[in-house]
This record gives sequence, C-alpha cells and structure tokens, in this order.
Amino acid sequence: MLGKVIKSTGSWYIVLDETGRQWECRLRGKIRLDGIRSTNPVAVGDNVQFEQEPGKETGVIKKIEPRDNVIVRQSVNLSKASHIIAANVDLAIVVATIAQPRTSTGFIDRFLVTAEAYHIPAALVFNKCDLYTDEQIGEMCVLMEYYQNLGYTSFGVSAKTGFQIDQLKALMQDKICLFSGHSGVGKSALVKALDPSLNVRIGAISDYHEKGKHTTTFAEMHHLDFGAWIVDTPGIKEFVLYDLEKETLAQRFPEMRNLMSECRFANCTHTHEPGCAVKAAVENGDIADWRYVNYIRMMTDESHDSVKEEGI
Repeated sequence: MLGKVIKSTGSWYIVLDETGRQWECRLRGKIRLDGIRSTNPVAVGDNVQFEQEPGKETGVIKKIEPRDNVIVRQSVNLSKASHIIAANVDLAIVVATIAQPRTSTGFIDRFLVTAEAYHIPAALVFNKCDLYTDEQIGEMCVLMEYYQNLGYTSFGVSAKTGFQIDQLKALMQDKICLFSGHSGVGKSALVKALDPSLNVRIGAISDYHEKGKHTTTFAEMHHLDFGAWIVDTPGIKEFVLYDLEKETLAQRFPEMRNLMSECRFANCTHTHEPGCAVKAAVENGDIADWRYVNYIRMMTDESHDSVKEEGI
C-alpha cells in the first residue's frame, strides 16, 4: 500500500493511506537514506510503501519514496547527524514574534538559508500583532519590508484576534506548509485559528523567562478545512545549520547573490577580501548590517541561544 506519514513519534508513525484510513506503522529493520545520516530516517511528509502486519491492525513501512525536498537542521544530540524536520514541503513558514518571546533575526535567517539550500519557497509571518507597542510595530514593519524586498512574503497576524488570518489562508491554499519557530510564538494557536475544528493544544508563556512551553511534542501534519496541509513542529530553541558549504553560503542570501559577480575575486568569501561588492553594499546601507552579521556568524559556525540575542 501507498501512504503519507502524517505523524512521527520516534518509533511509530501514523500513515494516511490512499483511502483516507490512518495506520499505525513501524519500520522494518533499518531504513538508510543514501548520503544522509539522520536521527529520523522517516519524516512527516514522507510518501512510503507499507503493508499490513498479518493478523494485526498495524503496518510495517517497507520503503520511502524519493523525496522532492527536505528541510533539515543539525541534530541537537549528535553533532554530525541531521534531523529532518519535514519532507515534500511546498512552503516553509517561519512563525516569528517581536516580543513574548522575541525571535531573533539570526534564527529567521538560518531557517531561510536552509529553505534556500533545499529550494523550498519560504515566507515570514509575525504573530501576536495585538500585543505589540507602537515601537515594536515599527520594528516589525522594518523587518517585513526588508524581507519582502528579498522576495519573501512577510506580514503580521494575530491568532487571538484573527487579524489577517484570511491572508495566511490564501498564502497556504492547496499547499503542504511547514510552520516552524520558537516555543511560544503561537504556532499551534495559529493552526487553531486557521481551522477551529482541529484538536490541537495551545500552550502558555512562562512569565519568568518569556519562553514558550512546548505543546507540540512530535511533528504532525493536519489537513485544514480550506484545502491546505500544515506540518506543525515542536518549538525550536536554536536552528543550527547542517552540512551547508561555506563556499556557497552567500548564494543563500538573495541580496548577496545578486552582487557576487561584481566582486574582484571569483572565490570571494565577503569577509576580508579587497574589492568586495557585498561589503561595499553593507557599508552604503544596501545590505542591512544585521543580515551581514548573521552571515558572518554562520560562516564562523557561531551558534547562540537566539532567544537571548540582543538588538534587532
């Protein structure tokens, strides 16, 4: 039988077959993916071949169909291994917040760079617009304008009041979409606002740390009543890049990619070389200094708790 993995709990998987029936499945032996060392060989969004276990109402996954794409990050536990967040995604959406808790541009840019590397269209949605001060709204508008100019759809929403939820629905229509962001940014609340009939848990914010409490324990795919699929993922504290070559990192920044041909040296890293068009663009304000700082941090493998990051 053929089906799609709609939930992963680590050792068991929920597979939706072509008739709409859900099967609880396990893996047969060890399924290894060519060239990928992953903590989860089967991911939500995978199309799989499976068969029913004799005399049981459970199934066994026999084969993973070729993937159109994946979005991955470095495993938290194994530094040389990847963790596949989802497979076969049409649109990756960063759910961010200016406050309660704050999402840093470092986190946003690492996610966008990964989406660029795997050729997945990405968008940026700022939740909790109803809670922001005038200053915070101004900061959000600056970020939205910058990312819009790079080609990323960006807008603000409120899961609580319903502000621009219809715009989010239009963006997601007929697509398999991934929601990713810190715990507490309101991913599950947004899913509930998009389709109130879904049974998803909504967490609270810790007043002491202003960080979210994990409500989504495992990645899960939901079908929404307006024709989209959403992959809701556990909150991510830090998005660490996996297996991206530093030589090609600048190509994942659209504003740098457009200038690379103007650099004096073909192998310019945009860090120290003379005649660098990217550095000149940073100096004259055409490239935001915070985007360049995020690029340098990625080049130097500098990771940090992005919840604690100061400034924009």
